[in-house]
Amino acid sequence: MIDRYLFASVLDTLADAPAVVMLGPRQAGKTTLALRVAEHVAKLGLSGRQSGSLYLDLESPSDRQKLTDPEAYLSHHAEKLVILDEVQQMPALFQVLRGLIDQGRRQGQGAARFLLLGSATGELLRQSSESLAGRVAYLELPPLQLLEGGLVQQDALWLRGGFPNSFLAKSLPKSMAWRQNLIKTYLERDIPSFGARIPAETLRRLWVMLAHQQGGLLDVSQLGKSLMLDAKTVHRYLDMLVDLMLVRRVQPWYSNAGKRLVKSPKLYVRDSGLVHALLGIGTHEALLSHPVVGNSWEGFALETLLNAAPLNTSSGFYRTSNGAEVDLLLDMPGHGVWAIEVKRGAASKPRKGFYSACEDLQPSRRWMVYPGTDAYPVGDGVQVIGLHNLAETIWQIHRDRMVTPTSHA
Repeated sequence: MIDRYLFASVLDTLADAPAVVMLGPRQAGKTTLALRVAEHVAKLGLSGRQSGSLYLDLESPSDRQKLTDPEAYLSHHAEKLVILDEVQQMPALFQVLRGLIDQGRRQGQGAARFLLLGSATGELLRQSSESLAGRVAYLELPPLQLLEGGLVQQDALWLRGGFPNSFLAKSLPKSMAWRQNLIKTYLERDIPSFGARIPAETLRRLWVMLAHQQGGLLDVSQLGKSLMLDAKTVHRYLDMLVDLMLVRRVQPWYSNAGKRLVKSPKLYVRDSGLVHALLGIGTHEALLSHPVVGNSWEGFALETLLNAAPLNTSSGFYRTSNGAEVDLLLDMPGHGVWAIEVKRGAASKPRKGFYSACEDLQPSRRWMVYPGTDAYPVGDGVQVIGLHNLAETIWQIHRDRMVTPTSHA
């Protein structure tokens, strides 16, 4: 079993909050992590309680049947940590949970009541924030990350992606087959289950187009023309993919430098393994010879760094009409703005536009990140560093800020 970095965060946050929502795409490992939390609670307790835990899968008819009278059933297990998987399937539960949490607070049970798992961020955030304001904390579990898989697995993680069943598959063909089945499941079952009337083939075409244009600027008119859809529909489809944590929008960075800035966001398919499955790239050799290789590595690097960053980090990219550009900017409180250039080749150097952007922004740190392990300066305050090492540096800042949760709604 691969240790997940979020495990300690879940325990720490549960110790302070009555309810914790763990968000993440399907098959990212939320249930496995929650069951590990349950084992920990059974052995060592949590928040002074030693009564164990209760797991309910709300996609299971038998578990849903147990919640015919949810208030009575959950009250009977008030001493346990209750884990509710795919909780967005029963939105009426949130009002019940609110009452139980408030009742428990009056009885001295102020923390570690409910661990809620969900795979649709927008709907779940809306449901929980409306009913559980001031009672819930949020954590995000992405697929396996480089710091969890380890540096020696960097190429495999880049090729296969971080979904555990894909990463741990016994062969490359089995890994590819699993990812293709996941894509099919999303298109034919999961997305329709959220009430979205989206033709599966149209959404697949959009998804493939995004993979081909990995890291490209959002051009709604071009996407709409290619798919024969209006702009409003394209935005709705993109919102769905972002909501399911399958696509990431990286917003442009606004500054007071008086420059003409690019104002469109950049779009990335978040898991590199899904990028490669959508494009039919099944081997490392095929990836290295494919036109998407540079943008695929850039997306993999950005996802690694963004997932390592503290929860209250501001992020974005910077690009001007004059060619000044930074792939990723991170503003971590107390550490200033970090400018990050992503390169795949060990012999690469930062672009002229990166130096120009740094003159505009005056970041506190300037990094060029690449796949290797050596670290060395290349002039003008720019430090070359391996992706794994920079992710470790950022994660250390994250860990130092985990002493008190900051994600309460």
